Amino acid sequence: MKLRCSLLILLLLTIMAFPLTFEAKGQAKVTKESFGKTSDGQGVDIYTLTNRHGVEAKITNYGGIVTSLKVPDRNGKLDDVVLGFDNLDAYLKRNPYFGAIIGRYGNRIAKGHFTLNGVEYKLAVNNGENHLHGGIKGFDKIVWNARVLKVPNAAALELTYLSKDGEEGYPGNLSVKVIYTLTNANEVKIDYSAITDKDTVVNLTNHSYFNLAGQGNGDILDHRLFINAARFTPTDAGSIPTGELRSVPGTPFDFTRLTAIGARINQDYDQLKLGKGYDHNFVLNGRMGALRQAAKVYQPATGRVMEVWTTEPGVQFYTGNFLDGTLTGKDGKVYQQRYGFCLETQHYPDSPNKPKFP
Repeated sequence: MKLRCSLLILLLLTIMAFPLTFEAKGQAKVTKESFGKTSDGQGVDIYTLTNRHGVEAKITNYGGIVTSLKVPDRNGKLDDVVLGFDNLDAYLKRNPYFGAIIGRYGNRIAKGHFTLNGVEYKLAVNNGENHLHGGIKGFDKIVWNARVLKVPNAAALELTYLSKDGEEGYPGNLSVKVIYTLTNANEVKIDYSAITDKDTVVNLTNHSYFNLAGQGNGDILDHRLFINAARFTPTDAGSIPTGELRSVPGTPFDFTRLTAIGARINQDYDQLKLGKGYDHNFVLNGRMGALRQAAKVYQPATGRVMEVWTTEPGVQFYTGNFLDGTLTGKDGKVYQQRYGFCLETQHYPDSPNKPKFP
């Protein structure tokens, strides 16, 4: 197989609470349990990664979904800070991408097609007239191969998948690897890499919905947010970027200082109306490929702080605008509008059709 191109993406997610002086509870470890079967009979497992402080991440090899992430507040009390379901059946029935690996191409591709090397490729259309998050059966609906890794001072899980040439309309056989690492410094690292035998497009990310007050414990409008971006990409009514890179100063999209998510979310501003809140790509400051801070979130009541670091050029900030109270999540919690937020590091939406976009 001739190597034509390769991709390496690194995302670093740090969740901290103050003070970080918890009693050590043992070494980092990974345990495995059955999580059920898919509708076609494939067995699915769930892996629990635990660090020496008792911080815990649960990840299933169905969609690479982070089903739970338990982290301490300022007093050391653990809460689960990601939205999700208690069982596999709920993920199979209706899941707005809670916690999943997104691919081959995260976010939207306009009208479900792009041209590469003079060849037009037609993709599955699954979001109005557009292609979203890899199509009808994206990486979020795949049973991945899983392997526990031994790494110092951390617990780690490797997931791999071969996406075959033509899957969902994409060219090339794409071999994908995603490594989750929970460190003893309370960091969750997600490393993405992919190798293809044919020129293609790829945009991998994670779609966790966070609520630092604890999943299901009210909306996220009081969370304070910083985004390391001076510009964002406005969209049309179908959430496709127009091509403009708009400056954030003087707009409700200015998060260059810690600002409550809900402070301006209902303002009379065209982009907020189109997205029913925030659902936009921010143009990150700094050099693409260099690991740098993308965002920081602070929840006043619990003291929890989350930092997002990435090598990617953009981050999609989404405020759970389409959660509507029809989904019952973990522990019987009902997820209302804006009960979670996403920070999806990425290449810009529709970049295969916009040569100036990375």
